[in-house]
Amino acid sequence: MATYSKRIRDLREDRDITQEAIAKALHTSQGYYSKYELGKRALPIEHLITLCKLYDVSADYILGFTNEPTPLPKPKKKP
Repeated sequence: MATYSKRIRDLREDRDITQEAIAKALHTSQGYYSKYELGKRALPIEHLITLCKLYDVSADYILGFTNEPTPLPKPKKKP
């Protein structure tokens, strides 16, 4: 089972995004974000939600509960 630290690193690298850019999206520093990828800091739920939206994947995928990077369901339009 993949750890979320490996998953967030792989997602970022697959999209050729820098740690600095992700850190900016999370309103944190690059050094602090780096610790998430290294598994030295726990990923706060707020950051998990932001990363799911940014990468368009489910939290289950990032957390390693599934190997299918299922996109987030699109919100239903109001009639």
